[in-house]
Amino acid sequence: MASQSLDQALSWLAGLERFSVRPGLTRMEYMMERLGHPERRLKFIHIAGTNGKGSTAAFLYSILRRAGQDVGMFVSPYVTSFHERIQYNGSYITTEELVELIEKVKPVVEEMKESEFGTPTEFEVVTALALLYFATVTYPDIVVWETGLGGRLDSTNIVHPLACIITNVGLDHINILGEDLPAIAREKAGIIKNGVPIITGKMPGKALEIIEEAARSRRASIYRAGEEYDAVRIRENDREMMDFAGMFGSVAGCELGLVGAHQVDNAAAALMTLQVLSNYFALYIEEEHIREGLREARWPGRFEKISEAPDVILDGAHNAEGVSALIQTVQDYYPGRKVSLVFSALADKNYAEMAWQLAPICNRVWVTKTDHPRAARVEDLAAAFRTAAPDMPVQAEENWQEAWRQALHTVTPQEVLLVAGSLYFISDIRNEWKENRKAGDE
Repeated sequence: MASQSLDQALSWLAGLERFSVRPGLTRMEYMMERLGHPERRLKFIHIAGTNGKGSTAAFLYSILRRAGQDVGMFVSPYVTSFHERIQYNGSYITTEELVELIEKVKPVVEEMKESEFGTPTEFEVVTALALLYFATVTYPDIVVWETGLGGRLDSTNIVHPLACIITNVGLDHINILGEDLPAIAREKAGIIKNGVPIITGKMPGKALEIIEEAARSRRASIYRAGEEYDAVRIRENDREMMDFAGMFGSVAGCELGLVGAHQVDNAAAALMTLQVLSNYFALYIEEEHIREGLREARWPGRFEKISEAPDVILDGAHNAEGVSALIQTVQDYYPGRKVSLVFSALADKNYAEMAWQLAPICNRVWVTKTDHPRAARVEDLAAAFRTAAPDMPVQAEENWQEAWRQALHTVTPQEVLLVAGSLYFISDIRNEWKENRKAGDE
């Protein structure tokens, strides 16, 4: 019965212009007013950025929980299940809670359909559900709050946070956010509020200048990677570690639960944020909380090894910057190993550039597609890889399950099987693997 109710609830959600993007906060403002302004009862850390938002959120979530805080987290998209998007103290929102909250939001949505506001998008409604969950069900001390797209006009920007983070700025969603780095940086800088501290990760100078100007105009103190804080990456027996130094203290030899040089950047931004909150908002965090939280941080689909012999790695790198970080991590952890790739992407991503980046490290490639409405055509993906590497075997397979099966049966135990591209694709592969493993255990 619960499963049927959930299916009906999610079907209703999916019908709300699921894949449309209608930037603006007027619909969110109306929903918040009708729902009693749940956003005003909560404390947030708001995170934007082209890449690294989810991993930075994971580090914050893990450390805060180790420090004894009751912590909520809102992320998107999900990798394991829809419930993953709304978390509290290590648990996902339950089916019963989700269905009950949807029933509370439904009348407001139906009312909006007939008004000048029009029907809110799926993401706007999910954002409202998360706010209701935290404000009326779980009551966290703090919420780690990830943007969906951009920042300025993103529905998550309805909140007034304790601190903001912009992890980085790259060329993604250029059809929506702007065609160059300064334009995209302006959109992401839109999360900066008057007097609210902003922490930035490593980013191009032009983008940083835009963010610095936004911070000055809003009298927000800014903490920049390489200026107010920094981190040095250390690799020790295949353990990802770092030394961190910030304005308010340092900590050396921290082991990270997520791997790759880019994860050092994400962890450092998280630590600088927590230092700011500790100094100005009396947030109590000890060094042992930091060490344990960083070591225990996990995030599905981020260089996630799900099997050995062959090593199977899932990574949701879905733009040029993400692919660049993925390639560096593969070369760091698997130098000299043959790499086979199963790849899928959305049609609005620059998959041709990603193919040029990935081809030099690959021995063979399977390209495929999922059922996502925006999935790129298999023949287009194949053409991109064949152009990038004319002599490399490229297998085009319409059915992603068949591509996955072929790859598993082709690679040798000494190879690395890399599954990359759209997070929707990573989600499908991860769930298929889990189901097969479960069936094998029975």
